[in-house]
Amino acid sequence: MSSLSTPTDLSSEFLNAVKRGEDSEQYRAELATVDSAQLPPAEQPNTATAFWVNVYNAFVQRDLKSDPSLYESKRRFFGQRRHAIAGTDLSLDDIEHGILRSSKWKYGLGYVPRPFASEFEREHRLPTVDPRIHFALNCGAESCPPIAAYSANALDSELETSTASFLQQSSRYDRETDSVWVTRLFVYYRGDFGGRSGIYDILERYDVIDEGERPRVRYDTYDWTLHRGMYRNH
Repeated sequence: MSSLSTPTDLSSEFLNAVKRGEDSEQYRAELATVDSAQLPPAEQPNTATAFWVNVYNAFVQRDLKSDPSLYESKRRFFGQRRHAIAGTDLSLDDIEHGILRSSKWKYGLGYVPRPFASEFEREHRLPTVDPRIHFALNCGAESCPPIAAYSANALDSELETSTASFLQQSSRYDRETDSVWVTRLFVYYRGDFGGRSGIYDILERYDVIDEGERPRVRYDTYDWTLHRGMYRNH
């Protein structure tokens, strides 16, 4: 890694190389051999979040381009430890649920701790969950949010933009039936969003519903059809 680069810069360069269809092996190799002490510390959540979101999205897209058949088994695609960071092999689940979600169980709806956290996970996991990451992580499915490269300095505004854009596009409010249809991500990670009241707060904050409105929340089916290369600019 260049002395002028940071791991977060490297993660962004990695993602952009994958996006452009360039050879990304150099970046993958640098991430594999970087010293663990150089990784963004969990005590700097903006820096760490930008790094891990970029790395996750880059690995997903790189995998889907090199071997789309991996996606046929979601258990293998997300659970196989085939991505090396700082000398440690990680799965996509390790990055998302172990580090970015602060050791939450994948199937626990945001309420159940993830068992058997590794030493690496305990060292690097974020202290709390920023629910906006769910509108930044792209797992390769049609219903996923689009991909952008995130930066430490502007992370908050970038996540605000991603969240607002995705919720405005994926939600619909039918006032005749007093029902609001939203992404099923709110079900999968209900606890991350603060439960029922937290979901209403988020829908208000991003102008899906007006302040004080409490329509019936209904959840769209999640479309797991493979959709590779869903990029956007901030």
